[in-house]
Amino acid sequence: MNRSDPSPMNRRGLLAAAGAAAASGAAAGLVGPAASAAAAENDTTAPEATRFGPVTVRPGDARYDSLLRGNNFRFVGRPDEIRVVGSTDQVVRAVADAVRSGRRVAVRSGGHCFENFTADPGVRMLLDVSPMDAVGYDAARGAFTVQPGATLGHVYRTLFKGWGVTVPAGGCPEVGAGGHFAGGGYGPLSRRYGSVVDHLYGVEVVVVDREGTARAVVATREPDDPHRDLFWAHTGAGGGNFGVVTRYWLRSPGASGSDPSKLLPAAPSDQLGCLVTWAWDDRMTPQAFTALLRNFGTWHERNSAPGSKYAGLYAILIPMHRKAQGFLMTVQIDAGIPNARGLVREFLDAVYADSVKGAETWLTLPWLHSTTWPGTGEPGDVGTRRYKIKAGYLHRSLTDTQLAAVHRNLTNDTGTPSGGMLLIGYGGEVRSVPPGATAVAQRDVIMKAVYQSIWTYEADDATHLDWVRKFYRDVYADTGGVPVPGAVSDGSYINYPDTDLADPEWNTSGVPWHTLYYKDNYPRLQRVKARWDPRDVFHHALSIRPSG
Repeated sequence: MNRSDPSPMNRRGLLAAAGAAAASGAAAGLVGPAASAAAAENDTTAPEATRFGPVTVRPGDARYDSLLRGNNFRFVGRPDEIRVVGSTDQVVRAVADAVRSGRRVAVRSGGHCFENFTADPGVRMLLDVSPMDAVGYDAARGAFTVQPGATLGHVYRTLFKGWGVTVPAGGCPEVGAGGHFAGGGYGPLSRRYGSVVDHLYGVEVVVVDREGTARAVVATREPDDPHRDLFWAHTGAGGGNFGVVTRYWLRSPGASGSDPSKLLPAAPSDQLGCLVTWAWDDRMTPQAFTALLRNFGTWHERNSAPGSKYAGLYAILIPMHRKAQGFLMTVQIDAGIPNARGLVREFLDAVYADSVKGAETWLTLPWLHSTTWPGTGEPGDVGTRRYKIKAGYLHRSLTDTQLAAVHRNLTNDTGTPSGGMLLIGYGGEVRSVPPGATAVAQRDVIMKAVYQSIWTYEADDATHLDWVRKFYRDVYADTGGVPVPGAVSDGSYINYPDTDLADPEWNTSGVPWHTLYYKDNYPRLQRVKARWDPRDVFHHALSIRPSG
């Protein structure tokens, strides 16, 4: 029995669902407290008071349980120690200790991994890099620098306050940059500016060689960089594959000069948003419901080319199970784009065609406020931290057969008010980059589909997992239960990892999980793995396997 499924039809729940799925003289260098921490990081003469860590927390320590859990409470490991680190040299020493003692190590920056990659029982040292959160400008490299523990909200605030710029990363401000960037993160500005990795200039990674020696390596996108393959692998392969990222550098392609405010996209001043809600009432017939989803997809088919006048419009349609009594769609756009409101109006009218018009709430807010409000950073309230997320890329709208499956599963007796899906607008400038230019192979796509269930109690795990797994399998029944690349689907997104794709019980397509995530880029990723992590020190259930 499901004891307590908090309805998502409240303001925090609605916005949380949408998130599942922001230069003065002082700006010439690193900003604020992060500046002093970063300046001291590699300075071994700095006073201890200015240097954080390392801190070792073991079972029995009052801090252990608080530091143990990630965002998904379904997974709780029991490592021998949690090593909390504050600098690259501390990461090197921690990794060296793990290798020397034969202990498996996993790294966590923000803790939002959907699966148990950092909480696997085999992990004996959990490396917590969250104190490494400096964000600033590196004049020597002519690029912005972001450490892996910086949350996206911190990144947006610092870049905006210091230089008025931003990056097209995710809409959840509490996600850590460490894994999000490496996995090819995207967000509300990606249709306009591409994936965040399209603006990545370099990475610093702690790797382990064949002899077991840990060291830090800097790799950039420069064509003559001998480590460029390591850089490329961090443009979409996901975290926990090759080493521990200790720093990212960001500069847009083609950007030059010494003015930092010209090196990344300018942040909007204000954001225009529209929240649309529908009731699961008598008007929402199967025909009306599927028309909404079909219209949403068809609009994206027609308006997701690079340079489209609609590239600045970002929408998420969030059909919830009928037991939630309603569902919603969020739409947002830079309010400074000419005719911004008119563009949103045209989009809404296209979605409503031959269906039911929703109730609209319009709001214009300062961009930084709307982007970093913390209520959008979690999948529900603090108690509802058990969830399962499944996903797929789309070249086009779901087929009529698939739309019927969506309706069937969102109106059945086994679903719950917190179960549902998201159709997320994508494409635009993302499609201007060739599939092999970064590790993100799915470039010619227009949407992402997400299937989810969120709950509170461990006793309800089986019920929720069974529902969302069968929902997903039903939608992709014609391709073995998974989004096999083809005319409609294009695999899945590694930052929404789903170990079911590697399970023959749920993937009967004959297409391996790594093809679903990486397509033709996988052999190249394997070669990078063999070069930079030949001992397979860094691995998890869906990690790159060494070639040979």
